[in-house]
Amino acid sequence: MDMAWQMMQLLLLALVTAAGSAQPRNARARTDLLNVCMNTKHHKTQPSPEDELCGQKKNACCMTNTSQELHKDTSRLYNFNWDHCGKTEPACKRHFIQDTCLYECSPNLRPWIWQINQSWRKERILNVPLCKEDCERWWEDCRTSYTCKSNWHKGWNWTSGINECPAGALCHTFEPYFPTPAALCEVLWSHSFKMWFDSAQGNPNEEVAKFYAVAMNAGAPSHGTGAVDIGS
Repeated sequence: MDMAWQMMQLLLLALVTAAGSAQPRNARARTDLLNVCMNTKHHKTQPSPEDELCGQKKNACCMTNTSQELHKDTSRLYNFNWDHCGKTEPACKRHFIQDTCLYECSPNLRPWIWQINQSWRKERILNVPLCKEDCERWWEDCRTSYTCKSNWHKGWNWTSGINECPAGALCHTFEPYFPTPAALCEVLWSHSFKMWFDSAQGNPNEEVAKFYAVAMNAGAPSHGTGAVDIGS
């Protein structure tokens, strides 16, 4: 048995074991488990083909204008400024664009979708597995860029209409706020992602999603449905 299959089995076991006793996401949860878009501000209701700006040309949960907008330094999607502590290095910013593309455009995140209650979205992702190597590269590429916070989901000063550092928060290079690659990948967006596997063994996300869909249709309880409050 090769290492890729062993890793996939561990991921499948972790996902099914973590299922617990949560209720289905909604009425379609047991019949429409793949090709699902989150219930958020910018997601489509159903995935469909779009221009290939985020690697999802055949099936995307984002509109073309969404994928175009998220490539900007300050996007109108959320008025979020990557350069809140000075110019972010292009190599660093590239990872944030890829990360946002995954969140906004991927139709394969159903096993990690949780219901929440926020004004701008009713669902979020939690602990989506990311490649260990990608987290390490992201961390290395951002070490010389600057930020003033470790959790970018909340706590910003929005009085100007875009995110600014809160009072008393000092701009430092990424390393003091994110001492390890795992800290960057996992803490940055309130545990939306989890550093789990080695890319040398392949990315099992799609196969995990398929397996999970089969397991759920066979009667296993839904995982990503508990209410989580992460603030605004």
